[in-house]
Amino acid sequence: MLPLDPQADIGRRAWVACPRCADSDGCARCAKRRTCAEHWRYLLANSGSVLHLQCPSCGHVWDHETGFGATRPARRRTIDDLPRS
Repeated sequence: MLPLDPQADIGRRAWVACPRCADSDGCARCAKRRTCAEHWRYLLANSGSVLHLQCPSCGHVWDHETGFGATRPARRRTIDDLPRS
């Protein structure tokens, strides 16, 4: 398991399924898209409609496009997210 990101704060949470461990599978509250006391994610930061998250169960860090509000076009998002040398 990865260590927690320094930005991880239990006061900043999001309820998005983890793409790695899927620990919320089978949870009735999560299936109804309700907030759940067990299956939340650390909300590390956000860039517009993109959330930067970490799963407290497996430590996985990922970005999640919410599609809410001002989203960036897919082409620009892909170019912006490439590592810079």
